[in-house]
Amino acid sequence: MRCARCSYAGQAISYFSRPGHVGLLVGVSIFTYGLGGLAYWLARRNHYICPNCGENWEKARSDAASAFPAQRASQRLAALPSGGLKRRVLGTAIVLFASFLIMMGFIEAEAAAIAVGSVFGAAGTGTFFWGWNALQNRRQAVQGRLQREVLQLATKREGMLTVTEVAASLDLSLQAAEKVMDSLDDGFRVRSDITDEGVIVYHFPEVQLRDRLGPGSASA
Repeated sequence: MRCARCSYAGQAISYFSRPGHVGLLVGVSIFTYGLGGLAYWLARRNHYICPNCGENWEKARSDAASAFPAQRASQRLAALPSGGLKRRVLGTAIVLFASFLIMMGFIEAEAAAIAVGSVFGAAGTGTFFWGWNALQNRRQAVQGRLQREVLQLATKREGMLTVTEVAASLDLSLQAAEKVMDSLDDGFRVRSDITDEGVIVYHFPEVQLRDRLGPGSASA
């Protein structure tokens, strides 16, 4: 992979491998009683950056992406809708802050703190569920894209597939491949059978019979 900013070629590093990012995490934690630091860490813990210039590695380019299944998987996720991670993290942080305000309001008998905390709690809850809905939409988009890739693969394999073939061809785990195949199995357009050897085979009748099907064949 090659960095989009400085053209560095190599492997990415974890976001918090850079001392500057760790220092910022500590600083944010100190001035926000740890809540800001927690939100910052949750938002960036799975991010990777260029070790040379710090550019987000999601923008890295591949000179031969089609040759590596893992890189094809990354490209598969690149154009999907956001999963709402930042909104969920922000919502969680706001709810925690609201809980702190409400608790202090009860301890100090301050109705204003309780009222403000309640408003923040409602806003944080709404923000979290906004991000949660985005996550569900992203999961549906991922499943839809994988289903389309499976249908394309079934066309190439003459309408018969196994979970192992799908996992190997699409660079998926066996569990993920099985989940995609089960989501397609409706008993009509896609159905599964168990062979005498105990192998589950998924059949795509419309693909298998496409040479025999034609206009008016259903009524004939």
